[in-house]
Amino acid sequence: MASLLVLSRLIDRINEFFGRNVAWLVLAAVLISAGNAISRKAFDLSSNAWLEVQWYLFGAVFMLAAGYTLRRNEHVRIDVIAGNFSKRTRDWIDLVCHFIFLLPFCFMMTYLAWPFFWRSFESGEMSSNAGGLIIWPAKASILLGFLLLTAQAVSEIIKRIAIIRGDMEEEVGHDHSMPPQVEAAADMKDGGNA
Repeated sequence: MASLLVLSRLIDRINEFFGRNVAWLVLAAVLISAGNAISRKAFDLSSNAWLEVQWYLFGAVFMLAAGYTLRRNEHVRIDVIAGNFSKRTRDWIDLVCHFIFLLPFCFMMTYLAWPFFWRSFESGEMSSNAGGLIIWPAKASILLGFLLLTAQAVSEIIKRIAIIRGDMEEEVGHDHSMPPQVEAAADMKDGGNA
């Protein structure tokens, strides 16, 4: 288990690197968007290439930060129900759901994204818009995003098993505490019974 935890930590570091650095693409996209809007309104100049760069950057942020988001335990959950379960039960739910749903989905999307990217790369596919860009970098971000998400799913499975077995403690900020609404309702219920 120790070597798997080393692998898990490596995957976590890789996704931390991508997640923290890809956030800067949001700033680039906003600046490009503002510049494009100003040049269009003030000088009646516009470019499909600049519009497509914005789309590529926003798409890259979404795809390349998916693994980081999973690492930070920030994906959407149905905690209203799960929040009432014990921590051990929530750990088991995470483990089973990651293994049965997330991992197969990631494998399938990675499998489908490879030829989608490769055909575009080999053919030098271009945008159908006048003055548009090559398309394969956007398709490469889809493939890389699912590779990173797949790796993070493996890392989360490893950590969940280690936590259930008692081989490691929950990471700070990754506990599955009750959502604020459920916690507030529980506090009100306890306060009402006192």
